[in-house]
Amino acid sequence: MERDVALQIVSEQLTEHRYLHTVGVMETAIQLAEQYGEDQKKAEIAAIFHDYAKFRPKKEMKKIIKDQEFPKKLLEYNSELWHAPVGAYLVKKEVGIKDQDILNAIKYHTSGRPNMTLLERIIYVADYIEPGRIFPGVEEVRELAEVSLDKALQKSLQNTIMFLLKKNQAVYPDTFKTYNSLILEGGSDC
Repeated sequence: MERDVALQIVSEQLTEHRYLHTVGVMETAIQLAEQYGEDQKKAEIAAIFHDYAKFRPKKEMKKIIKDQEFPKKLLEYNSELWHAPVGAYLVKKEVGIKDQDILNAIKYHTSGRPNMTLLERIIYVADYIEPGRIFPGVEEVRELAEVSLDKALQKSLQNTIMFLLKKNQAVYPDTFKTYNSLILEGGSDC
């Protein structure tokens, strides 16, 4: 799918602010794919569609989670997590993208998962560090991404977990599992 076509499709699903975020994620993902040796076209398409379901009604997302037999535990956690797996499902159903690597990168861009693929890591990190993001800790993750994608991913997960803990919010189990798998596979020197 051509970039212009993909951007047009997603622009109809997003607010202007979220569309600008998506373009930033796309540009960052392409750069990270080039830097770390991933297919740049797959990174581009996954980034463009990563927030496809972001503004779908919660009722619709909840129904899809139940009907498609996604993990029921999703419904027990913050609804901000829902748009990723629902988005992957809708991108396949409505847009016709069938590449499982792209769909998984969309599906896991909010929660992560243990043993993430390179493309999944790129989309997760690109979403976190795109140029429009401004929050404490993002600059450090941007700097880490220049030298180590895994260290950037680890730090972004650590920041997210700490943020949720400080807000007394539940942390989705897959996010902890992702963090732990990174620590176990590469050490904790970030």
